Amino acid sequence: MLLLRRIAIGFRQQHSPLLSLFRDENPLLQQRCLFSSPVQDDKEKKRIPVKFLKLNNLHDNPGAVKPYRRVGRGIGSSKGKTSGRGHKGQKARSGGSIPIWYEGGQTPLHKRLPKRGFKAVKKELVAVNLGTIQDYAEMGRIPGVGESENNPINMYHLIGAGILKSNTTLKRGGMKLLADGKERFTLPLHFLVGWASGEAIKTVEAAGGTVTTFHYNKRALLQLLRGKIKDRRARPPPKYQPYYTSWNKRGFLHPAIQLRKWFQKSHESLKTKFDELRQHQEEARSKAAGLND
Repeated sequence: MLLLRRIAIGFRQQHSPLLSLFRDENPLLQQRCLFSSPVQDDKEKKRIPVKFLKLNNLHDNPGAVKPYRRVGRGIGSSKGKTSGRGHKGQKARSGGSIPIWYEGGQTPLHKRLPKRGFKAVKKELVAVNLGTIQDYAEMGRIPGVGESENNPINMYHLIGAGILKSNTTLKRGGMKLLADGKERFTLPLHFLVGWASGEAIKTVEAAGGTVTTFHYNKRALLQLLRGKIKDRRARPPPKYQPYYTSWNKRGFLHPAIQLRKWFQKSHESLKTKFDELRQHQEEARSKAAGLND
């Protein structure tokens, strides 16, 4: 009975009108159908079972994954006892891998080669423009500051006005006064800053103010940003001394700046007289330079 049932099922599969329709339209289904199909061979007839992709028959291709060798499982596994590491030594220990740059204890290559050149450290100062100060002063953000040389505008006042940030100013080592927006700067303000451009100094002095550049090291800058303003400043290092002793940069170590400060402390009329003499001296120098040209 079982044999007769198999013969009947096979006959039904071969002569089904639906399967014959698909086989006539698609020649690929002539060899592989939904169930099984006979394949004619010269020697014998055999059936190729059709497999559908399901979750229970997912697998890699043969040879795609190589099984790892289990070590330390006896001499029959060819990797027993010492597990292929040999007897003792650094490489036999756990975590005993040797770096690829290790040269056995001799002086490594990066120490044998000579040093060449250096990396210059440049200050990335925070830029503050005159146009920004003019805008904040008109909004009333800098009240009663900078109107006299005894109370000049410094970085502490600019942080309080919201122009600077204390952490950025301390990290970059100070600020520099620039002349962007100089065409609308008209306030006679007095500045005490670490760095200033020549165009900014000319613009401020043309408006009736003054600019004095002071050296702030990291400790003095931290004290200034905390509001502890003192007259004592750290001596600038040798590479900054030409800057702070220059009259063009209005450095605080220049004799003219020191004399003006002394006149200011002693008597206001002396300071005014000194400024007039200094202005006449600069005009004479400019005239002499024009005649030479």
